[in-house]
Amino acid sequence: MKKTISFTAVSMAALTALCTLLFRKTGADSFFTLSVTFGTISYHFIMRLAVGFVVNAGMKNKADYTKDWYRLQPWEEKLYKFLRVKKWKGRIPTFSPENFDLQGKSMSDIAQAMCQAEVVHEVILVLNFLPIAASLWVGALPVFVITSLLAAVPELACIIAQRYNRPRVVRIAERMQERRK
Repeated sequence: MKKTISFTAVSMAALTALCTLLFRKTGADSFFTLSVTFGTISYHFIMRLAVGFVVNAGMKNKADYTKDWYRLQPWEEKLYKFLRVKKWKGRIPTFSPENFDLQGKSMSDIAQAMCQAEVVHEVILVLNFLPIAASLWVGALPVFVITSLLAAVPELACIIAQRYNRPRVVRIAERMQERRK
């Protein structure tokens, strides 16, 4: 997953530069369209990598999972049942599976990593809508809104999966801590 996202980010940035150069040389609208398209795609991938890097540098998988922000709200359980999260949550790819490895981590470590992953996806969710501002210069507002919405859907799925799974992990972590006392 890391290699795929990194490769896509670099490839799209290179294609953006190439199409921008070709547009400047030829003035062809098709190169401008491709430049904007590849630029938007590269933004979404580079932004995801940057957010993950910055949040990891700040939190270092040491989130306090007892904070209110990370606790399920009463309405969430009904929503997750309606969305049938239990059926699809296991199909979501993980960027850093080593953070959730039951062999090398305690349940408390995993709960903290889950909180950090949620924060990463929440920040990305908001930043997905930043390209809409580009429509002020480029036009095509509907295109930027649609691509931002489409990019936001996987982030919502990741946030929901983290929030759905974490209460069970926290309960196990708390039981294990009580046994040690």
